[in-house]
Amino acid sequence: MVTWSDHAKADLRHIHDFIAADSRHYAKKVTQAIVDKTLQLAELPRIGKVVPEINDKDIRELHLYSYRILYEVKTDHIHVLAVVHTRKDFQPEDLP
Repeated sequence: MVTWSDHAKADLRHIHDFIAADSRHYAKKVTQAIVDKTLQLAELPRIGKVVPEINDKDIRELHLYSYRILYEVKTDHIHVLAVVHTRKDFQPEDLP
């Protein structure tokens, strides 16, 4: 099972709103692709790479378009922590 933190949900809304300023169609397409990518994690939880800034084998990331999808592998589920633009200087303390 894949769950999303409130922080990650807010990230997704911000991404949608930013893209929607130019194209509501692409905003929906990009945000849906991000959600769909996370659904793969239920079957393949360790498909992503370890986040180098954190270096914890359970905190991993997937890349899609220009976004990093950060998630935690837990015993009974996957928890999406954040969706960060690759141009943003990510800091571990940014995570919930």
